[in-house]
Amino acid sequence: MVVPYPAGGAIDVLARILAQSMTVALGQAVVIENVGGAGGTIAAGRIARAAPDGHSLILATGDQFVANPAIYPVKYDVEKDFEPIALLASSPLLIISRNGVPAKNLKELIAWMSSDSARVSQAHNGIGGTMHLCGLDMQKIAKTHWQIVPYRGAAPALQDMVAGQIDVICTLPGSGLELVRSGKLKAYAVSANTRLAAAAEIPTVDEAGLPGMNYSVRACLWAPRSTPKDVVARLNAVVTAGLTDLGVRRQIGELGMEIPPSEQQTPEALRTIQKAEIEKWWPIIKAANIKGE
Repeated sequence: MVVPYPAGGAIDVLARILAQSMTVALGQAVVIENVGGAGGTIAAGRIARAAPDGHSLILATGDQFVANPAIYPVKYDVEKDFEPIALLASSPLLIISRNGVPAKNLKELIAWMSSDSARVSQAHNGIGGTMHLCGLDMQKIAKTHWQIVPYRGAAPALQDMVAGQIDVICTLPGSGLELVRSGKLKAYAVSANTRLAAAAEIPTVDEAGLPGMNYSVRACLWAPRSTPKDVVARLNAVVTAGLTDLGVRRQIGELGMEIPPSEQQTPEALRTIQKAEIEKWWPIIKAANIKGE
């Protein structure tokens, strides 16, 4: 199971949780391989070229299977070169900063970033991805620009933030929440209409005074094109059964993620969601003239 991010981030942790339950159900080891870089296009390209026998999968997000083709000159077709297996979980973003930032709430954070924009830095985990779009949205609200720094994943970006080298990031709660709880970073808001069950003390963006900044990251499982339908069905059954396990559900909940209802866990539902997201985000990304580096 390829993960298009470095180890330690929320998507990597989710993959390892599911790999454990899949290993038991399949009677063989599910090995995680972290393949970062180029916004996840390297990882997706590897699976696009893999044998369609059910032994090579990718656990990825909309960054790879929606946004990337509008940004990078990829050598695969996300709508034709992969077989959907299941939508696994979704998560809003958490807006956090290093402790040295003087802002006490989200409005103060935007004001501080605007007033000191020449020195402010904000991290993200891939050009054109959800975390990047969140940063661009913050710049639009602030009516100014600051340095936005791409990383191979949230984990190394957060390490630099703890060290004081990066000021702000929009990241998954599963990547940054423990650092907030331990007092190493500060949280301002969650990009959703409701508060996180795992961190009910953190306000929503609406409550924090910036309504409309709603972002969600969907984690999904895919196989190479032409993977036999019975293999896809078997993998879907195994992974969705794992999602009903109370222990698995608790661990995913602790990441700040929500498991979708069963009717959204089918391969057909995932394909429908992907197409809808492409129709929504491609015009926005292209209008913003976002290009891969």
